[in-house]
Amino acid sequence: MTNKWFVIVNPVSGCGKGKKDWQKISNLLNDAGIEFKYAFTKYRGHAIKIARKAIEEGWRGIICVGGDGTINEVVNGVFTQNYIPTTEVTLAMIPTGEGKDWGRTIGIPSDYEGAINAIRKGVTFVQDAGLVKYYDGDTQRERYFVNVAGTGYDAFVTEKANYMKEHGRSGALPYLLSLFTCLIKYKYTMVKLRVDGFESGGEVFSLNVGICKYNGGGMMQVPGAIPDDGLFDLTVVKKLGKLEVIKNVRGLYDGSFINHPMVRIYRGKTISIESAPKVYLELDGESLGHSPFQFGIIPRSVKVVVKIRA
Repeated sequence: MTNKWFVIVNPVSGCGKGKKDWQKISNLLNDAGIEFKYAFTKYRGHAIKIARKAIEEGWRGIICVGGDGTINEVVNGVFTQNYIPTTEVTLAMIPTGEGKDWGRTIGIPSDYEGAINAIRKGVTFVQDAGLVKYYDGDTQRERYFVNVAGTGYDAFVTEKANYMKEHGRSGALPYLLSLFTCLIKYKYTMVKLRVDGFESGGEVFSLNVGICKYNGGGMMQVPGAIPDDGLFDLTVVKKLGKLEVIKNVRGLYDGSFINHPMVRIYRGKTISIESAPKVYLELDGESLGHSPFQFGIIPRSVKVVVKIRA
């Protein structure tokens, strides 16, 4: 286990906590005897470039100080470098972001002291990653992810919540508020779905493709997901009345909503989603492009520091 780390800090994570708390975090790292070099991100996507450069320079341990979106960028840096296999890089996280959803499943402490103590102890877990191909206008793009991809209503809500966070609303509250306010404008979508060759279709409310269980600030929208089983879990909420959505919000937090008769669960290694009209995508809390989508699993390809094995 490495004791030399490159730390990538997102200063705007957690509405500025990344920058405000960095001195405290760096002191805790020093007190724990962890040797490190650090860099601050300066724009969206910057952590991808920093991670790639750090690996090129010989670093094999990377600590992310930020939220789920920041770790997503670091993971994409790891997967888009050509120097070493992805599992030769050990990733760790000190959460300063709002959601902390990824760490809920795999066992990353949400407090600074706990996260740094886990790094010092060096217990690791190797989880799956996903690759999604999507469209940005007429251009097909691709992105790796380690938590949950949401489309349909979930992506619609995330885009609104991210806008609220950019304008000073912090915590999980923006997502919860957006969950209700977006109902007024949202329209159902006709979807054609394929999971490992099995085909299904019809009008849907939302779809979540999960490696881990949580998104949206603690909502358990993919409760059966196992991060190292080599399979995606897909939760499909079919055409559901908007009053039913409001009545079942509590079930989103404990996973019990999957027992609703309009919810379907699938598992598979490959998933394709086509829709009319197009639907948008959120990935580890970041708003991206639109359908059609193609998902593929990359088994046991991301090595991360955890408090306990997931």
